[in-house]
Amino acid sequence: MKEKMINLYSMMQAAMKSEKGQGMVEYALMLVFVAIVVTAVYSFTNGQGLQGGLNNAITNVVGKLNTAIK
Repeated sequence: MKEKMINLYSMMQAAMKSEKGQGMVEYALMLVFVAIVVTAVYSFTNGQGLQGGLNNAITNVVGKLNTAIK
């Protein structure tokens, strides 16, 4: 049992030091950044800005939830 625990601990340490997933994480972060930029640009073209767009979205969601509850 002690050997299994030591092996498991060694495998976990090796996995934490591995850089295999680094490329995927960087790719995901770039996609998130691009999505934020596109959302901001789209919101500014409607004349509302990012804050106005978020406020409208939240207002719509709250309104639909209120009608669904009633």
